[in-house]
Amino acid sequence: MYADIVDLRQFYHSELGRRAEQAISAALARLWQKLPQERLVGLGYAVPFLERFKAETERTFAFMPAGQGAVNWPVGSLSSTALVFDEELPLPDSSIDRILMVHSLEFAENPRETLKEQWRVLAPGGRLVIVVPNRRGVWARMDNTPFGSGRPYSRRQLTELLRETNFTPGSTAEALFFPPSRVRAVLKLRTALERVGAALWPAFSGVIIVEAQKRLYQGLPVTARASRRVFVPVLAPKGVPSILDRPR
Repeated sequence: MYADIVDLRQFYHSELGRRAEQAISAALARLWQKLPQERLVGLGYAVPFLERFKAETERTFAFMPAGQGAVNWPVGSLSSTALVFDEELPLPDSSIDRILMVHSLEFAENPRETLKEQWRVLAPGGRLVIVVPNRRGVWARMDNTPFGSGRPYSRRQLTELLRETNFTPGSTAEALFFPPSRVRAVLKLRTALERVGAALWPAFSGVIIVEAQKRLYQGLPVTARASRRVFVPVLAPKGVPSILDRPR
């Protein structure tokens, strides 16, 4: 089950959430190679991180799974948000340069089908960046943050899953070495703990970040699959038919 959009927003508006966002963004920046005029999609709840990278893109979309719910983004501008099914993205083949998955893969009902769909919409050489809870970390063991929900991964599990779905894993990073505590004294030590943790115990980070590239030289078996769509979001009520619409 996906984390609820209300809980995700509240977390990232809290002091702990802002500190977590800063730590993950710093780790993302270390492996984020610039692609000129890229088309970027965030899948899951990637909005806090898309804000940092969208200025250098041609266009940026925030795709939010139906099971999670969606919010308008960016605030005060034309919406770039879409409510989607993660196994059936409303995009043509090879149309996106980079996908950033945050609060996404750990909630996917079928992770392999989800990643195959990312492979389909990525352009040749496209990049997939995944942020998932580390099964060895403290954050995955506590339920006071969104990282304590869903299915955590080890680095080996994530690498094998990417290879099975025709991606070549590349650069990696870690983040969230400080405990998920809301105590101010602990939060003030966040920068020091991130630095020390990355140097001394990277295997116990709160999240694992992996960048992978779409692989083209190996084919994937094509299988027919039925659509899993079970409802259509209604944006406005239809209302009562007017007199002119009524049958005579």
